[in-house]
Amino acid sequence: MTGPGPVRVRVAPSPTGDPHVGTAYMSLFNLAFARQQGGTFVLRVEDTDRARFRADSEQQVYDTLHWLGLDWDEGPDKGGPYAPYRQSERLDTYRPHVDRLLADGHAYLCWCSGERLTAMREEQQRRKVPTGYDRLCVGKSEAERAELPGFSPDPVVRMLVPDAPPLSFVDLVRGEVSAPRPDDQVLLKADGFPTYHLAVVVDDHLMGITHVVRGEEWISSTPKHLLLFDWLGWERPAFAHMPLLRNADKSKISKRKNPAARLTWFLEQGYLPEALLNFLGLLGYSLPDGQEVFSFEEMSRTFDWGRINTVGPVFDLDKLGWLNGEHVRRLSEDDFAARALPFLQRAGLVSEPALPEQLEVLRALVPLVQTRVALLSELPALVGFAFVPEEEFAVEPSAAAKALTPTNAPVLLAAADALEAVTDWTTASVQAAVDGALLEGGLGLKRGKAYLPLRAAVSGASVSPPLPESMALLGRERVLRRLRAAADALGAGADVG
Repeated sequence: MTGPGPVRVRVAPSPTGDPHVGTAYMSLFNLAFARQQGGTFVLRVEDTDRARFRADSEQQVYDTLHWLGLDWDEGPDKGGPYAPYRQSERLDTYRPHVDRLLADGHAYLCWCSGERLTAMREEQQRRKVPTGYDRLCVGKSEAERAELPGFSPDPVVRMLVPDAPPLSFVDLVRGEVSAPRPDDQVLLKADGFPTYHLAVVVDDHLMGITHVVRGEEWISSTPKHLLLFDWLGWERPAFAHMPLLRNADKSKISKRKNPAARLTWFLEQGYLPEALLNFLGLLGYSLPDGQEVFSFEEMSRTFDWGRINTVGPVFDLDKLGWLNGEHVRRLSEDDFAARALPFLQRAGLVSEPALPEQLEVLRALVPLVQTRVALLSELPALVGFAFVPEEEFAVEPSAAAKALTPTNAPVLLAAADALEAVTDWTTASVQAAVDGALLEGGLGLKRGKAYLPLRAAVSGASVSPPLPESMALLGRERVLRRLRAAADALGAGADVG
């Protein structure tokens, strides 16, 4: 166990595809602990899996973690005292430690071909015995092994696990943990690249990592890592294994089964980074006072490994949606408008850069919609009626079928006639004119029934911001044109104003 000293933690994603939400989850807990302790948070890229490597993935990791505000102190893009921080640039670092393990009898060369290893595993599965390497190469020279079937001239290096390895360790989250006996793990592949298990131990030691915080799926690998730390004469770090994020069926969340496993999905859907951090924190942690809506700073300030929930949390998007709505309502109006703008631009409703008149409309809409959305991606459908050019305005078929029926044509015309006489075009005067024409004293309708066709005709949808405010925002000319056009489409014979 690492003794007193500055806390150094790391997150080590592999650039093999779109960044996984688990990268953010682990980064959050590493960073919360580091900031509480006044320590250092390191980003290390573990890119030794060349078969699955994707060139754009590393930048996506940077972009999504920056979006979340999970900034690191050292990393490939920033440098630091232990550079380089990409494993592919550290290949010369690993070989001397492999040679030492070979010389000390803790590792051996294995010349078994891939075909032989596959056949061996299949036979073990057929016999229903534990799978694992059968140590055919242990104690043999290359010449001796070449005389046997299934020989490959390009050997790998395997660790030689003793008969009674240490299988328990103290975990900061779980207390004493026992893990199964490990297999003779490959440490160095035939292409000269280290496996994860060798590289992670060497890098954690050389980079001074004091606390290894990772998912519980790595518990079974910890005995391998402890052996390597001990064999190389290095002090062990502390370990904290976090509960896995799970789907509703309790399976491990994965990009194949759940689009929410991709970090970029949350940007696309319009979640706020504050809300996602809050949600990820809540999945594995609880604040002392039990509050559910909290900031990263509040989580970091109260951080305690004893408050980690060891039961695998279910990724409940309904709960995330509720949290996002809570954080949306906490934004200032200017901040909300700034975050909403890219979604309106992406939908083609606002130009890039935005025109002054478009920004004016957006600012006017903010107080009408900020309490009505849970996701920023909902905004284009909700406010598009205020931005779309008049020649492109259309009523959604579902809204038209529900609200724009022939029996509602008189409602549209009565509202248009009343609004025609309004000279002071404000929310109050618009509402007074509409209510006077359609409610008691006019057509005698209830407000809900009276506003239904007006909403469809003016906004093009069944759901919109408050109707009088929306009409006041649109202006007299556009409101009258839309009301009369809808009535005319219903065969009312009205002229478009």
